[in-house]
Amino acid sequence: MSHHPPNMPRIGVLGMGTYLPGGIRTNHDVATAVGVTPEWITERTGVHTRHVAAPEEAASDLAAAAVRAAVAAAGIDIDQIDVLIAATSTPDELGPSTACRIQALTGARHAVALDVSAACAGWLFAARVAHDWLRGEPGARYAAVVGVEAYSKFLDPTDRGTAVLFADGAAAAVLGTVADDAGFADFRLGSDGTGAHHVLIPAGGSRAPASPATLGGHRHRIHMDGRAVRDFIAEIFPRLVDETLVRNRLRLTDLDAVITHQPNPVLLRSLGDRIGIARERLVIVGDEVGNIGAASAPYALATAAARGLLPRGGRILLAVFGAGVTWGSALLTWTGAPAIRIAPTRSAPAHGAPARAPHTVPATTNTPVMQRSS
Repeated sequence: MSHHPPNMPRIGVLGMGTYLPGGIRTNHDVATAVGVTPEWITERTGVHTRHVAAPEEAASDLAAAAVRAAVAAAGIDIDQIDVLIAATSTPDELGPSTACRIQALTGARHAVALDVSAACAGWLFAARVAHDWLRGEPGARYAAVVGVEAYSKFLDPTDRGTAVLFADGAAAAVLGTVADDAGFADFRLGSDGTGAHHVLIPAGGSRAPASPATLGGHRHRIHMDGRAVRDFIAEIFPRLVDETLVRNRLRLTDLDAVITHQPNPVLLRSLGDRIGIARERLVIVGDEVGNIGAASAPYALATAAARGLLPRGGRILLAVFGAGVTWGSALLTWTGAPAIRIAPTRSAPAHGAPARAPHTVPATTNTPVMQRSS
């Protein structure tokens, strides 16, 4: 494994929190508008349900709930957060940072708040910033790192390539000092801006400010070249796994879990099989929540913890990829950190029935199931 610089603290995960909004769209809800059957969506994507923010809920509202849950799971007070970093492609506004909105909502009054924009790879980029901040800032104690998307606000419900995949949600981690044999190691991040046109919201920024023409052309919605994105993922995911293993002189069997961005469960399982990752070690959550962008990887991490798939001391490979195009990987030795997950009481309502109010999923502090090895 990569050498750790002497006299530098190890930074790892102390607690995790997730939040899924109460609205739910099933494949039946999505299929008619995009001109396919529910079975078609299931067969090609593996997604069954998507959570949808309420009209009055913005990205910061979802993120604030996840941050509060992560802080509670870590057993600290919100006042102890020294830096709060939000990763999102769907900010409340073009400015100020969504992190400042989250800071105000959570009362993290001592935190420096900033956004990181790296699309679906954003949470790991933000974790790297927080990791280095905590190691380099004298007196810094804890960081909150949250990935959040409110994609439903930017979807064309008739666009088959995006409406069947994208959804809303948030996931956060509290980072802090951990034992010398735990925490993050071997971060590797990358970008290739020549692929920025493959997935984007074309209008609303300084390139194409809002106008009647941009509104009429649906240019404030997500546009995606599905084939180009699939080709990028099929190339980058195996490469991230292989390069990380080679650098650290590891084998796939040395990994307890592989946590990735969740663009499409069918594609992920296919690539995992091709790479040789045992199915029980490749954590898939996109079937339950769709593609929640920067929240996908931390949501998968928190879910794996809650399901008891991450033993204390377990070795996790994180691999992310997103628009920009961006990608990243890291190794994480698990601390046994607890997770608190907040979600609607039913995974999916009957077709046409209203979603029920959110509640806390019982996956909280120090439950024995969270310590169980896969």
